[in-house]
This record gives sequence, structure tokens and C-alpha cells, in this order.
Amino acid sequence: MGRGGTRSWALRRMRMQGRSGADVWRERRHSCAHALLNRPWITKEEEPELFYWIRDQYRELRDWFAEYAGFSLILTRSMAKLDKAPLRAYPWMGFQEFREPRDYTFFTYGLWFLEGKTELDQFLLKDMVVQIQEQMVGTGLHVDWELYPHRLSMVRALKKLKQLGVLIAVDGDEQDWAHNDENNVLYECTPNVRYVLRQFPEELTRFTDIHELNAQMVYTDTVDGEMRRRRHRVYRRLLLEPVILDQDWDSDDLYYVITQRRSLIEQLRAMFGWEGSRYREGLLFFHPDATGDGDLFPTMSAISDLVLLLAGELRRLQHAESTLWYVEENGEMILGRTDMENLLLVLRQRHKEYWSKEHQDMTAAELAEALTRHMSEWGLGRWQHENRFAISPVLSRWNGIYQTEDPA
Repeated sequence: MGRGGTRSWALRRMRMQGRSGADVWRERRHSCAHALLNRPWITKEEEPELFYWIRDQYRELRDWFAEYAGFSLILTRSMAKLDKAPLRAYPWMGFQEFREPRDYTFFTYGLWFLEGKTELDQFLLKDMVVQIQEQMVGTGLHVDWELYPHRLSMVRALKKLKQLGVLIAVDGDEQDWAHNDENNVLYECTPNVRYVLRQFPEELTRFTDIHELNAQMVYTDTVDGEMRRRRHRVYRRLLLEPVILDQDWDSDDLYYVITQRRSLIEQLRAMFGWEGSRYREGLLFFHPDATGDGDLFPTMSAISDLVLLLAGELRRLQHAESTLWYVEENGEMILGRTDMENLLLVLRQRHKEYWSKEHQDMTAAELAEALTRHMSEWGLGRWQHENRFAISPVLSRWNGIYQTEDPA
């Protein structure tokens, strides 16, 4: 079970050694597809081998993503990018470094400023923020660079632009400007800045609702057009969301998932190497190994270990004699906030020697908050309201225990 992110693919490349030509070609296709799906782009300068693999299989990759997800594959002399967008947006899809909505505002206006520059242009931070302020004020948005929180937001936006590789600091550091606006930074930008924002099928002024912004292409008002739209909806969600239960699909899309499940499994196995299975709760896909180019559950974070422990404890309690724990008709298990905190206290008392100091020192409420937040991000649970947390039936597919002794 995976979602967007970045992870080394070196081990995948090592496994190709000694394989047949067809196997190597398939492994390369999997690597390319994972990288395109989970990274902003792949540049020839930073990863030339992967870039040339994508170029070699460009037509196959382009046609598959266009046919099944409606995504466009952009290939230039220096970079490759899959122009993609989720059908449904979730909090974890945003920039984790950003703390305020205005961080995104400054990030967007930073792109606006950079699109007027060429890769040979150099410019000062002070000139950049002055022009951004004038543009924002002209559209009725308030910004005051004398306010420290506003400067901090701009710094976070600038750091993200640098991380993406579209902004280069030649001299100076924006953090110094945040502490004293008399300081300055000399920047230049790269050509990739024009590819940060995704392309829209129509002029933005034609959209009347924010939910229309998830459109990837224009569909004809015909039976074929509607079938294509539905296929794209299903594949986009399967590609960009960690898990989708039957209850999470619209009726038309659920019918497609059920009737086309064999094709879905075959297509995602061929392009990504994923393994799909039909369970009572829905059609689920898993990565066969942990070397893919996306974030996978369980993650390397210790909080994932605690989720697995909780899964094992719930399984044990559910099958215990005279149990008070039961499963709802939809496969969910409902825990009150107090139930969750008590379970975690029991697990900590039983396994605290294996837990990190951070989790050992947390209160029961803090621990429950961290655990439920992690589960919600991965589609393994959801708050029905502030005191009732619904455990997804998908969690029952795991069972975590600590190995206390070497196996015989």
C-alpha cells in the first residue's frame, strides 16, 4: 500500500543485473513509472540513467498514462514530468513544510515572478518581494514585509522553490532576511520553473467551482466520453490514494471496479509491479517489496510499528472469549477515545522496552492523537466525530508483534 513520495530505487536497479532482456525492460518500466508517479520530475542532470530509461520507453509510458489515467507525460531535452493531479485532495498531499495558507500564496506568487525570468537572469530577493507585494496588493491581498510572520512564510516558500530545484541562491540566505529585512539574497532560476504548476485543459476563468480544478482533460458528451471519464476517475484514485474501500467509491465507479477488477489488476501489475487482490472490503493493491519510489505503509517511522501492534491487539481481543469487541457490518471496528488511550497504555506497559523515548514519554492522549493521525493519513481509520474512531477493515490485513527470541 503506497502513496506519493520519494525513495531510493538503487536496489531495484541492482536486481536487474543478470536478468534477461525482457525482465530488465520490465524492471526499467516499473522504475520509470514509479518515479514519474511519485516525483515532481526527473532531470537529466541529476539522474541521467533514469532520464534515458524514460526517454527510451516514452511512447509506452505516455500512451498508458494518457489512456488509463488521463495524465500527460512531458519530455524535454533536460527533464521528464508526469502532469498529474488527484481526483480528491487530502491534507497529506500538501507541502509538509508549510504551516500557514499564506505559505502557498507566496509560493504561487514566487512562481509568477520567476516565470518572467530566464535561466541567465540574476535578481535580488528585495526586488522579488517588492514586485510580489505590488501584485498582491493590486488584487486585494494584504502583505506586509515588516511583519515577521509574513517574512517567515515567504522564507518557507523560497526554501520549497529551492528544494524543487527551480530557484538557486547564488549569494546569501533568505533566513537572514527573515531576521533582518535589510539583508539580501542574490538568486537565479532554472528553466524547470515553467513546469511546476500543472497544465489545465481550459482557461482557469472558465471554472466556476473549485472542485472543477481537478480536471485533467476535456471529455466529449458521448457514451465513449463518459466511459473514458469513469476509467480515468478510477485509475487516478488507485494511483494517488493509499487505499480505497468499496464504501468510498461512487456507485458508477464501484461498478467499474467490480466488473473490471481483472483488467485493473493486470494493468497495474504490468506498469508498476503491484499485486492486487479482491477482499470483502474492497480491491486492494500492495507493493511486493519496499524498494519502490513511493512512501509505503508500514513506513520507517516508529509510529507505524505502533499501528501494527494495535492491529495485532485488536485481532486478539476480537477473538477472545466473552469479548466486548465486535466488527460493524461494513467491517469497521469503532473505538471510543478512552478505549484507544487505554489500549495504547496496555501496549506501552507490555512493550515499552522496544519503544522510542518520545513515545514512552507521551501521555495517553498525545499517543492516541499521533496514532490516529497516522492511520487517517494512510486510510486505515477515520474520526466519525471527536470521540469515535472507526478502524478500517484494511488494518486487519496486518498483525504486528515484537520478535523476542530467535526462531528455531
